Amino acid sequence: MKALTIDHSAPGSLAFTTVADPEPAAHQALVQVHSFSLNAGEVHHVVPEGEAGTVPGWDAAGVVVRAAADGSGPVAGTPVVTVGDDGAWAELRVVDTDLIGTVPEGADLGPMSTLPVAAGTALRALHRIGPILGRRVLVTGAGGGVGRFTLQLAARGGAHVTAVTSDPAKADALCALGADEIVTDLAALQHLEPVHGVVELVGGAHMVAAHGALAENGVLVAAGHISGDGEQFPYGALFGNGRRHNRQIATYYLLDDAVGLGADLTWLAALTARGELDPQVALRTDWTQVARAAAELAGRRVPGKAVIDIH
Repeated sequence: MKALTIDHSAPGSLAFTTVADPEPAAHQALVQVHSFSLNAGEVHHVVPEGEAGTVPGWDAAGVVVRAAADGSGPVAGTPVVTVGDDGAWAELRVVDTDLIGTVPEGADLGPMSTLPVAAGTALRALHRIGPILGRRVLVTGAGGGVGRFTLQLAARGGAHVTAVTSDPAKADALCALGADEIVTDLAALQHLEPVHGVVELVGGAHMVAAHGALAENGVLVAAGHISGDGEQFPYGALFGNGRRHNRQIATYYLLDDAVGLGADLTWLAALTARGELDPQVALRTDWTQVARAAAELAGRRVPGKAVIDIH
């Protein structure tokens, strides 16, 4: 099969290569990939730092060509959305059936490919916060792929949603996705009404400021670290007095939280197919242009998700 493999001597550190078809284990399905999406972690870390010759890629949508031998998962011919540690940027991938969601027949598989890491992380981070109906939720990095899904799902869950973005020009678009208020200056977070939960996607000073906005018993889910900066909490930031008792920071990694993930992906795919969840696809091209698309995403010039179609 043809695949994109890591080649640090090639433009964008990616090259087309003919590799052996993957062979599924008993609990895995073989999927013909139609589309995959790009994530910030892939373009900033996986490709630049990855081992030469490996096939990267977390998210892909396609059609099952061989069902799992143990009888789990969807049957051959089923359109699916998939996630895994690697292997998505190829004509075929093998996937654990726990990491497969089914897609409604006739749905465009391109937007579906955006769902696993971005929407899956958003959904699971909100679950970790707990009940959000009528409560206040803060989202940092709200203009990115995960952030845009988080705004929509938090609003759908009945939360009052505050979006943090460094770009004031994104305010109207983020409000259209479900944000009730926009914050563009981290210093303003100290003046907010305390929030029940935070989905923190930036790290560094954003995490410190967002933690300071937590109410008593609030939860900050650290689900992204796009800034690459460390966190320095000032003296007193972790005190529990003054109605700050039991504030928590929870780290999060999607692929270590796989139980029930297939069902979540199926639900997200159904919402998307009905037009109730917008993947915010801002760039879509074929895989001969993947290096250019990755550079655009790495340069923060993609206001949403990037989808790559395999032709």
